[in-house]
Amino acid sequence: MTPLAEIIAGASRTETGFTTAIPTDWMQGRTAYGGLSAALALQAALEAEPDLPPLRSAQVAFIGPLAGDVTVTATKLRRGRNAAFLQSDVTSEAGLGLRATFVFMAPLPSSIAHDTAERGPIPPPTPAANLYTGPDDFFTGNFNFCDHTPGTGPAEWLRWARLRARDDLHPFVELMAIGDALPPAAFKLLAEKRTPLSSLNWQINFQNPAPATTDGWWLLHASAGTARDGYSTQRMTIWDSAGEPIAEAMQGVAIFG
Repeated sequence: MTPLAEIIAGASRTETGFTTAIPTDWMQGRTAYGGLSAALALQAALEAEPDLPPLRSAQVAFIGPLAGDVTVTATKLRRGRNAAFLQSDVTSEAGLGLRATFVFMAPLPSSIAHDTAERGPIPPPTPAANLYTGPDDFFTGNFNFCDHTPGTGPAEWLRWARLRARDDLHPFVELMAIGDALPPAAFKLLAEKRTPLSSLNWQINFQNPAPATTDGWWLLHASAGTARDGYSTQRMTIWDSAGEPIAEAMQGVAIFG
């Protein structure tokens, strides 16, 4: 297990970001785990522009495989009085693998206070809960998981997740690393068939400017309403340990078979 904070701290800084190597225990097949790549992209953006307000939105395109040595660059697109837009690219020897646009925005005075968001439907794992982690040579080895299956649909996940090593991380960097930890919801439709799937894009909007949780636990939900012609779209949610909504997201997923 290689802590994400160790990867960030050991990176070589450049004028536009940093270079680092993807450890083998953060790989998923021939590419790096998407949450790791997105977290590195966000870290570069945070370092590129001082005193950023809270992260509110991220648009992530998973363009190609990333492995081995990678270069992470961040560029300020625009910064106004309240909002800042930054773009980050992650490239490897194979070329551009990820491009992300991050939107940071300060809280504004408002006459609107509306909240009907669904709260987390299940409590966090107890100390006696049956936790599991992945193999040492796969990205899931960096996480603890606890599944909840009763009442879930045929293309739906509901799973508690936490990073096994989460100290010294920016809260939003931790969330980017956590938020993509579920398999695509359409994966459940494949039964025993080994069919490759790949996330194409990820749009995530954060509802809390200062996310925090207890014992590192975040509740992840993903549900695919449609899956056909080699493509699925899914909705995703993240809650903290108290059941408060942290983020809403969508992904498009390619199904190769």
